[in-house]
Amino acid sequence: MGLIDGVLEALDDVVEALAAVDLEGLSPPDRFRVLQRLETARRRQVAVSHAVVGRLEQVEGCPPVPITLADVLRISPREAKRRMRDAEQVAPRRALTGEPLPPLLPETSKAWHDGKLDGEHLRVIQRFFRDLPDHVPAVEVERAERTLAEHAQTMRPDQLDKIAHRLALHLNPDGTFSDDDRARKRGFVWCGGQQVDGMSVGRLIATPELRALLDGWFTKFAAPGVCNPADQTPALTPSEDVAERDLRSHGQRQHDALTALVRGQLGDPKLGQHNGLPVTVIVSATLQDLQAKTGHAVTATGTLLPIPDVIRMASHAYHYLALFDGVHGQALWLGRTKRIATPDQRIMLHSKERGCTRPGCDAPGYLTEVHHVDEWAQGGLTNIDTLTLACPADHRLLDHGWKTRKLANGDTEWIPPPQLPLSAGTNTYHHPERFLSGDGEGS
Repeated sequence: MGLIDGVLEALDDVVEALAAVDLEGLSPPDRFRVLQRLETARRRQVAVSHAVVGRLEQVEGCPPVPITLADVLRISPREAKRRMRDAEQVAPRRALTGEPLPPLLPETSKAWHDGKLDGEHLRVIQRFFRDLPDHVPAVEVERAERTLAEHAQTMRPDQLDKIAHRLALHLNPDGTFSDDDRARKRGFVWCGGQQVDGMSVGRLIATPELRALLDGWFTKFAAPGVCNPADQTPALTPSEDVAERDLRSHGQRQHDALTALVRGQLGDPKLGQHNGLPVTVIVSATLQDLQAKTGHAVTATGTLLPIPDVIRMASHAYHYLALFDGVHGQALWLGRTKRIATPDQRIMLHSKERGCTRPGCDAPGYLTEVHHVDEWAQGGLTNIDTLTLACPADHRLLDHGWKTRKLANGDTEWIPPPQLPLSAGTNTYHHPERFLSGDGEGS
């Protein structure tokens, strides 16, 4: 570490000296040239950083590498995974036998380490190869990678994107894609978290099969007048008068048809259980908010629900509602609209902690396991005030030197082994409202 520490300290000194330079004396053209030099230097530092990322290994007692990287650098897990994926493609590799291997994108890697490419250039090249069908010959793939890397050094990313599009058409002029090609692209993801108004935006890439299934469902349930939440009693077979009064757009009707489809499945005993609970919606709210019909409740998956929506959803079966005193946070009532034998304590934990309690973990409650802060094997009791939630990966950390304890306010503190580059603390990720009230603690 001595050599690298000295180099990093010298880099810090250079950055400080650069920040202290008076830029007022530079002419407008010179300022552009300075920015060009700075951009090249920044890109080369990013390339060095990726080389280090490519050599990261699992450290005993630490969370998985992407989570540890995110915690240490204070970046999002998504960004950490992206950097690891970039490193796999542009950083040098080694075989299992230890022999050096070229990067997956060799020509791109050269330009990347010379500081000639930005992350946007790399995204364009990655997207090109991700969408390229498998039947394109390897020699053509290599030639395409070389061509894109060359053009990327003289073009903006938006210009390179046009070249990549033309090149994709050239290599696959008939637009032939196999079932495997299509299956590789399928997926549904939420595009970020909830918006300020509670709405969410998703991105769906559907296979022909899913498209056919949804179109068949929409034919009936997205028709005018069907499943209209504005009706006091939504109809499945509306009269002509009800259909004519339906003012929803085509997209709104399809949204409401999907709501009816999912709502009709949740809570069905045929679906079995997930972590000891039925597959349904678990909501925590305060008595004060329910009485005032204002504010938000929180689900076990971390979704914020306006209280009016909670009240409306309560008219349907299979949903759990845990009620708390909004002043002291004391559990007041646990209700359910259908008698299903499930651990009530787990539901109260969902409502109180909302997710994994290890600092920085964003796993929602429905993806966690119950952990005894006072170990069961050592005489700990299954009492609600000595239980906490931990995702499976973090739960396993407790077998590698991590410890947990309950603080006076009921929060769970996680304490890492002293040799790890992580700090002890509590998780406030699932409780952003605490920062507004001044009650936030930990990290």
